[in-house]
Amino acid sequence: MAEESDLEKTEPASSRRLEQAREEGNLPQSRELMAFMVLAAGMGGLWAMSGWLASRTSALMREGLTITRDLAFDPALMFSRFVHQASEGLITVAPLFLLTIVGAIAAPIMIGGWNVSSKPLELDFTRMSPLKGIKRIFSMEGVGELVKAVLKSLVVGIAIWWTIRHEQDTLFALINMPLEAGVPEMIHELLVASLMIVGGMAIIVAIDVPFQLWQYYAKLRMTKEELKQEGKEQDGNPEVKGQIRRQQREMARRRMMQDVPTADVIVTNPTHFAVALKYDGERMAAPQVVAKGMNLIAANIRELAAEHNVPILEAPPLARALYHHADVGEQIPSALYTAVAEVMAYVYQLAQYFGATQPGVSKPEVPRDIFVPEALDPGSPDEVAA
Repeated sequence: MAEESDLEKTEPASSRRLEQAREEGNLPQSRELMAFMVLAAGMGGLWAMSGWLASRTSALMREGLTITRDLAFDPALMFSRFVHQASEGLITVAPLFLLTIVGAIAAPIMIGGWNVSSKPLELDFTRMSPLKGIKRIFSMEGVGELVKAVLKSLVVGIAIWWTIRHEQDTLFALINMPLEAGVPEMIHELLVASLMIVGGMAIIVAIDVPFQLWQYYAKLRMTKEELKQEGKEQDGNPEVKGQIRRQQREMARRRMMQDVPTADVIVTNPTHFAVALKYDGERMAAPQVVAKGMNLIAANIRELAAEHNVPILEAPPLARALYHHADVGEQIPSALYTAVAEVMAYVYQLAQYFGATQPGVSKPEVPRDIFVPEALDPGSPDEVAA
């Protein structure tokens, strides 16, 4: 039972799943919203430009119904008149066409946002499957589309019936009206019928848009296993990440060990910790830690230092403090300046001793009891208590 519940798509779609759907051109759509926007844009344009449309239509009809003797017996002149009438007619209805195009473009943006994808244009033979088409017709989605088609037919039929029933006297009177009065009245009747249709469509849209959004997000729901798998793909496989971290640590360790021969001194515990220090008065404000390690790494640092004649000084409290309070590549803490200065002074004296060419230069004494603040020494009672 637990396995079956895990396979159910009960989890909301992740942001990655939604992004992939957009990349594939899969967005929430509502045909009813598009039809409503086209009708509303056309009706708005018809209402706003009713005076201009009436005058243009009247002029075109008057010109088109006026036939002279030269026009009747000259085919070339008749064709020229036809071309002129057609171009004027297109100019007259062009604003309405543009408004309806704007409405058709605005509808999908309103529900799904702006999106450009070439995936829907790719050739996919599975879309042409007759079996899938039949299943879609007899599915719940097909039943819903059938119900909406019936509702739209009822809305249009009721609008036409109401217009004819209440405006039949005016409609019959259009036959005997003069052109100047008949065209505006005809546009008025079209506005009334369009307003009825748009009002009915608004009710359908108010129901269809929330339903389409719910259905869209329901189809994109994910199982718990899919969410876990997606999380692994985004964050990376823990085993792979662990291996990468190990490789990074190994590379950092190699780089660190390469800097050991350049160090000025190695401070040891003597066996548990080893910290390599380097100081260049021209480039550094204070000595820096170029390498550090404990146990096996500490042993490797001591061995490499011995091979390259780097001085090794046993100072357990200082070694512990440097290891715990200074990272590789960082300067030593200011609280350890005095202790490290004592060590560096010893190293410089030792270098002078081995490099002396005249006799009588005594070997410097190894510094003992180097003072380290108890707060910085992990081996001190205060540090252990903390």
